[in-house]
Amino acid sequence: MKTNKKILDACCGSRMFWFDKNNPDVLFADIRTETINAKDSSSKSGIRIIKVAPDVEVDFRDMPFEENTFKLVVFDPPHLKTLGKNSWMAKKYGVLLPSWELDIKSGFDECMRVLEPFGTLIFKWNENEITVEKLLKVIGKEPLFGHKSGKRSNTHWMAFIKN
Repeated sequence: MKTNKKILDACCGSRMFWFDKNNPDVLFADIRTETINAKDSSSKSGIRIIKVAPDVEVDFRDMPFEENTFKLVVFDPPHLKTLGKNSWMAKKYGVLLPSWELDIKSGFDECMRVLEPFGTLIFKWNENEITVEKLLKVIGKEPLFGHKSGKRSNTHWMAFIKN
């Protein structure tokens, strides 16, 4: 699949962390398209609408893009494995399958494959259930640098470069 976009978000979900959710340089990809009405007591209506609307539906484990296509890839895969299939968190964030180690490794390798040489991969991971240490063993690569964030510093943003 050819594209003129410079940036790939390989599992965009509802584009939560993007300042410009329609950035023209980004190809927003996800394995699903859906709108979810979730109960939310903090909302005036009591319902929060979660919209997953990628530009293209792809499986991050086997992407249809040519090698060396993007200057930047953002990889924020599901990171929880013990959610009920129909829970709102599963619908919002996705769920890891029992094959999560192979899935994440395949996804990481695919993200690196579609990066241009010396391109950057930003990998977001929350270690509520699986530690970053275990994740890094699975992908077999150490990040250049990273940053912990969130209330309990469980979310890690890591930068990798394609050599």
